[in-house]
Amino acid sequence: MDDKDNINENDNIVDNNNNDIIKNDDDNKYEDICYMCRRPESQTGRLLKMAGSFCVCADCMQKTFNLMNAGDIPGFPIDMNPIKGNDKNSDNPGGFNPFGFNIGYIGDIPKSQRLKKKHAEASASGNPEDAAHVLDFRKLPPPHKIKESLDEYVIGQEKAKKVISVAVYNHYKRVTKDASGDIEIGKSNMLMIGPTGCGKTYLVQTLARILNVPLAITDATSLTEAGYIGDDVESVLSKLLMAADNDVERAETGIVFIDEIDKIAKKKNTTSRDVSGESVQQGLLRILEGAEVQVPVGATSKNAMVPMTTINTRNILFICGGAFPELEKIIKKRLLTGSGIGFNSILSDKYDEEDVLSHVNNEDLREFGMIPEFIGRLPVVYTLSGLDKSMLVKIMSEPKNAILKQYQKLLALDDVELMFDDDALEAIADKALEKETGARGLRSIIEEFMLDIMYEIPKDRSIGRVTITRDYIESKGGPRIELHGAVAPMIPPVSEGGSL
Repeated sequence: MDDKDNINENDNIVDNNNNDIIKNDDDNKYEDICYMCRRPESQTGRLLKMAGSFCVCADCMQKTFNLMNAGDIPGFPIDMNPIKGNDKNSDNPGGFNPFGFNIGYIGDIPKSQRLKKKHAEASASGNPEDAAHVLDFRKLPPPHKIKESLDEYVIGQEKAKKVISVAVYNHYKRVTKDASGDIEIGKSNMLMIGPTGCGKTYLVQTLARILNVPLAITDATSLTEAGYIGDDVESVLSKLLMAADNDVERAETGIVFIDEIDKIAKKKNTTSRDVSGESVQQGLLRILEGAEVQVPVGATSKNAMVPMTTINTRNILFICGGAFPELEKIIKKRLLTGSGIGFNSILSDKYDEEDVLSHVNNEDLREFGMIPEFIGRLPVVYTLSGLDKSMLVKIMSEPKNAILKQYQKLLALDDVELMFDDDALEAIADKALEKETGARGLRSIIEEFMLDIMYEIPKDRSIGRVTITRDYIESKGGPRIELHGAVAPMIPPVSEGGSL
């Protein structure tokens, strides 16, 4: 039987007769990469393909020939076979190897470092699955549908959900070919401001599940100026490229969420170089505005063995988020300017009960430490309100993947029904408010009192229902246990480090 008849769909097969590699359909979707300089074929031009899926670009081959002519390669020209050169076990031991290592032992380039071919090139290959991809915003849900989907997972924050729904929808109207013409539509990058635990990151994560577009979530705290320990600003685009499965065209129409953006504010009264503050803001300017950026493929840092590609950020929507601590004081100081005593004076406690962050403007952000050029590239600024007691109660029980529903599902697998009294939910919300960490504090509190229940319940198959009470949350009593067909008395409260 012919070797070509035994092709595994997941493997590359080498035909021993002509040393040609037979690629599967998945490999045909990716570009070849020069093994020497790690540049893809779209940048180097046509590659010289050799045995063992080894490819070399014209530049690297010319450099090799220059070394030959200069006589800098020992052993030249004993053998011109690049596969057998320097292989002591071959028929020509000690032969010439123009690349300085045994090519016979070269492994395949990792898939994470391989770029997908351009859609235009793929369609020319005749493969219907690789036909040219035309972005059609009409396939995306309209803003009200996006908000309805967000409502199923995110409690409150009505303004933020409305703003992000409209911005995402308009973004894809902007990048579609139908929007091209005499009037160029500007990019509306966003800045969301809100206290910790109010749902900034969760809002964007939920959006990623709703939309079938590449989305990358990164943290600004790891970014530093180029040349220092940490990630360069280009790393945010590397993560987007990974999210797009190394498809440059899809990545160029994606969304990037940069969290903790307030951590790169200008440092005040510092005598050392600010490599993770103002310099990072300066580095992000051209990316936010729209430019062609050299990005490492399959890694977040540049080095000699990582291939590079160019990404145009003109059609990438950037969403920045941060808690901006102490910003409320800056806003109050501005709003209370001119306060004093008299009939027309502004009282110093006027804004104590209001959502002060909703009054933020560019002047406040400037005083906080954000440079004017950076603020100007984030024209849409909106705030998220802090969570109150009623919102925390709803967060625990109403969303599709609410944490209480998760525990109910876990116990349902043991044929046990889990119930929560309304007073118990309020007690959990009170504890979360004391922690001042927003919705993040809910899970740690629930994990604490559910530990013993999750440990003890599977021991007794006669238990049919467990009801969490306020007394149990406050360590004044225990949960109500109901057996199958009978009701058991309340068990005593759980002592510290004890069990049910």
